[in-house]
Amino acid sequence: MNTTVMARLLRSSSVCGKYGHVKQLYGSSFSNRCLWTSPVLQADDDGKKSFGTKQIQFIKSIFDKSDFGPYEIQKESHSSQLSDKENVYEIQFHAVKPENMEEYLKQFSKFQELMHEKKTGAHLVGSFTVEIGDQDEAIHIWEYKGGYPVLNNATEIYRTDQDFINYRTNRNKMLRYRKNQILLPFNFWPAPVPREGRNIYEMRSYTLKPGSMIEWSNCWAKGLRYRQDNDEVAVCGLFTDLGDLFTVHHMWGYKDLQTRKETREMAWSKPGWDECVAYTVPLIRHMKSRILIPTPFSPVQ
Repeated sequence: MNTTVMARLLRSSSVCGKYGHVKQLYGSSFSNRCLWTSPVLQADDDGKKSFGTKQIQFIKSIFDKSDFGPYEIQKESHSSQLSDKENVYEIQFHAVKPENMEEYLKQFSKFQELMHEKKTGAHLVGSFTVEIGDQDEAIHIWEYKGGYPVLNNATEIYRTDQDFINYRTNRNKMLRYRKNQILLPFNFWPAPVPREGRNIYEMRSYTLKPGSMIEWSNCWAKGLRYRQDNDEVAVCGLFTDLGDLFTVHHMWGYKDLQTRKETREMAWSKPGWDECVAYTVPLIRHMKSRILIPTPFSPVQ
């Protein structure tokens, strides 16, 4: 983190008084490290520590529990701390052969109706094709109200019902690859709901450093308010419980790409957004953005 960003953080009300004497103690070295964050941010990519154990213990000792959450030994799982909802979600990523996309969408439309008719308990939240990103990719988001028991029931029906067996046989011939993830919703994000109109959606996917999910959540619980605007909708915020772990998906709705550009630029004019970015960027190992177009049968339009 450069000295300009660090200076902003040190001037902010959240860190100024508490950490000023630490900077005086360690001098310029402090400006290059987020010492009040978790141990994952105190190691370079090669694992070398910038400070010794005694120094880290000292840094830890100056925080009380309310400020020093990331360092505390966790007494419960991330999922129970970050999500207080019973519902689980599934995201399916299907890479479709280009020549089969039209037929694939027709078949999937019938499939999602069949999931309802068979009383699987799975509810389609949104169905999209990728406009910008991995071309010829379809993304489907399912909600299982009631959690894993409902997911288990839906999976059993999907695996044993002959109609679904026939569907999979035909569908698999049209795919290049597929994968899925099981996710939980962040408790501070709004629940995804059906939307009308003509919109585009951005799915921003982040692979975080292991152990940094609590920090990410704490920051975005505050940072989300800087991104609320009449021209932007926070559709959902999910994190993986099964699949690619420490993966986060943020989905935003816009009228069009120009609205997206203007809305994101507006966020930087709001005090606090720059600190949210500065704090969360070091937590990221990889990030990806997709622009999505809803399918005709998607509840989210």
